[in-house]
This record gives sequence, structure tokens and C-alpha cells, in this order.
Amino acid sequence: MSYDRYVAICKPLHYGTLMDSRACATMAAAAWGAGVLNSLLHTVITFSLPLCQGNVVNQFFCEIPQILKLSCSASYLREVVVLLFSVSLVFGCFVFIVVSYVQIFMAVLRMPSEQGRHKAFSTCLPHLAVVSLFLSTAFFAHLKPPSISSPLLDLTVALLYAVVPSTLNPIIYSMRNREIKHALSKVLQHALFQLP
Repeated sequence: MSYDRYVAICKPLHYGTLMDSRACATMAAAAWGAGVLNSLLHTVITFSLPLCQGNVVNQFFCEIPQILKLSCSASYLREVVVLLFSVSLVFGCFVFIVVSYVQIFMAVLRMPSEQGRHKAFSTCLPHLAVVSLFLSTAFFAHLKPPSISSPLLDLTVALLYAVVPSTLNPIIYSMRNREIKHALSKVLQHALFQLP
């Protein structure tokens, strides 16, 4: 989506040729292929580890760090290699998004029209909000220090990063629609004025 926004704002006259159906299919196939490869590697490596502390994961879903806690094998080397692959994949996507948005913001700030700048920012900000929300909750879930880790906090954080971004995604993207904005403001006003 960041590349789509980049082409739409920075190269609007070339949009039809740069974002044709072949380019969209190639990007979708690359994203799906990377996701499937990443998941497959994690699944094969993680489930080949022997479990000696039971098979009950104290989580809503089987996350790799939780499964590694159950493993009695000291050979985490395979999983570390796969985690490095995942981190490099995520880092590459993150750099691509940041570079795209830096170029977009530089192009938008050069626009002479206030209305044009507003329209360009309103096109980009929903995607940036969704990506930031997902990344911040996922980073907190996986990079929090073990000293503040507890089973309840782990469950809460996993629920937050798995449910909140996907729940807010349609709301954030639909806020560009005036009817939705009007309906949401009416609901919020009604809810706020009904409080005792």
C-alpha cells in the first residue's frame, strides 16, 4: 500500500503503467509467498523441538516464544536462524514503508496548494495509522523485557496486537467517508451525553 500511495502522489501521470494488474499481482504474490515461507519455516523448526514441560501453551494461540519455553532442547540455533530471517523480512518491509513515506511527505510538502496537501495527507494517514498501530503493539509484545513479563500481561498483549489492529483497520480506513464520520460523531455525542 505504501508503494501504491507513493506512485499515486509522487508519479501520478505514470500510475496506470506502474500499478497495472501485473505489478499488483507480482506484489501480492511476493507478500503471500514471503508469508507462507516464513510460516512454513517457523512451523517446521518449532514443532521439531522436543517438549519436556508439557504441551499446554499459556496463550490464546501458539506463539513461537511460548512454545520455546516448553522445549527441553538447548538447540535453539535453528529457531534463531528462522527468527533472523523473520526479522530481516520485517525490517526490509519497514525500511520500504519508511522510504516510501519520506518521499511522499517530501513531495506533499512541495505542493503549492493547501487543498492538494490535505488530500494527499488524508490518503496516506490511514495506512500509516494502521501500520503504526500494528507494529507498536507487536514490538511491545515481542520486545518487552522479561522482568515485566507475566502470564496475564502476555495474554493481554497478545490479544491487543492480534485483535485491536484488525478491529480498528476498517474503522480507520472508513473515516475518509463523510457519512461514516457523521454517524460516528452522532454515536459518540449520544454516548457522551448519556453518561451520568
